[in-house]
Amino acid sequence: MELTHFDDKGNARMVDVTEKEDTIREAVARGKIKVSRAVFEAVADRRIAKGDVLTVATTAGIMGAKNTFQLIPMCHILQLTKCAVDWQLDAAACEINCTCTVRCKGQTGVEMEALTGVSIALLTVYDMCKAIDKNMEIGEIYLAEKKGGKSGHIINPREV
Repeated sequence: MELTHFDDKGNARMVDVTEKEDTIREAVARGKIKVSRAVFEAVADRRIAKGDVLTVATTAGIMGAKNTFQLIPMCHILQLTKCAVDWQLDAAACEINCTCTVRCKGQTGVEMEALTGVSIALLTVYDMCKAIDKNMEIGEIYLAEKKGGKSGHIINPREV
């Protein structure tokens, strides 16, 4: 497979998508943060002094997805038509699981936007809870699924 972010001299470049057709693109990314029991209970009970952690983190994740082009140099500016950040609390494992789903109609995919959204959302959880515990661990961020474009529908094997 050819790497498309380099020119024939090996210099980094933004891919030219001018000639590509607009298609509906969608990507789903997942990740999680492992927290202490004290953090988990404070988040679940909405007792964090900075505010409702998951509401703020949802907003941050959406903002992150919308601003991916400003954070990752070769990403295109996309007009997102959907960005949703969803949470699942796993009390037994003391984990907060995040899913970010992003959609647009355009010439290039939204995988980076979904991955950025989930990453920023989880970093926001960390930021809002670090006064209680600085040993939280963010991990397992991955692309779960993508639809649209030349490569079609792809589902990460760990989702099956």
